[in-house]
Amino acid sequence: MNLDIAAMQAFSGLSLFAILLLMVLGLALVFGTMGIINMAHGELMTMGAYVTYLTSEVFQRYLPGLMDAYIFVAIPLAFIVTFLSGWIIERGLIRWLYNRPLDTLLATWGLSLILQQAYRSIFGPREVTVPLVSWLSGAWQPTSAIQLPMNRIFILALTTVVCIGVFILMFRTRWGLRVRAVTQNRAMSGAAGINTKRVDIMTFAFGCGLAGIAGCAFTMVGSTSPGAGQLYIVDAFIIVVFGGVQSLLGTVLSAFTLAQSQTALEYFLSGSAAKAAILVLVIVVLYFKPSGLFTVKARG
Repeated sequence: MNLDIAAMQAFSGLSLFAILLLMVLGLALVFGTMGIINMAHGELMTMGAYVTYLTSEVFQRYLPGLMDAYIFVAIPLAFIVTFLSGWIIERGLIRWLYNRPLDTLLATWGLSLILQQAYRSIFGPREVTVPLVSWLSGAWQPTSAIQLPMNRIFILALTTVVCIGVFILMFRTRWGLRVRAVTQNRAMSGAAGINTKRVDIMTFAFGCGLAGIAGCAFTMVGSTSPGAGQLYIVDAFIIVVFGGVQSLLGTVLSAFTLAQSQTALEYFLSGSAAKAAILVLVIVVLYFKPSGLFTVKARG
């Protein structure tokens, strides 16, 4: 029985890790490459969730026979809508605030409030629930005592596909090479002929698109409200800073470490006590390693 409980706890930590990683990948790209503290990242995630909600409503009304497949339309649609929104935000706001971190923080925080109010005006203040497709209902039972929810297994699979896609883009394409060059040394990258402004806008838009995919995934485990993004933005920044601002691998390891630690602590403590303990752990680690736990050393 103890082994069954341990297996369930490990899976809970793994599914939380998948959810957190989807949420922070885009933020880590933008923060690490551009140094932009995007306080509206949570609202872009909420935008992806609302796009998923609207997609399900369209399928329910006009294509009820294809309802079990709507999620495969919602995921790319959430990415496209938030990608384009990120492009507009960068062109209309962020581009004027580079190298002004405090102004960027305040501007994106103001943008997050505007987006929250827009969601309230369009969708109302109440939470909306996206119907789960039938093949994601229920749980897989590898043994009689272990039940693994199908929706969380799907989120694990989705996170794996997204991570592989990000890895290929970052380490197997010319665009990824340019992003990594700009991250390491912006001035030298510009001198070498890299269009750093184009890298910035594409990176920001792509990071926003990843937030949209995260919002789509969150609809499978909870309801969506105008302020839903604010519930996750603090955790997202903690993970990025804890892992090391300029390290995508550090972000992955940080999300895994904090997710498994929180799940284990919640078994013995209350949810709020577990979060407090994690925050204390992060503060202690950052006191001794201000650049983050998994920061890659730069070559001299």
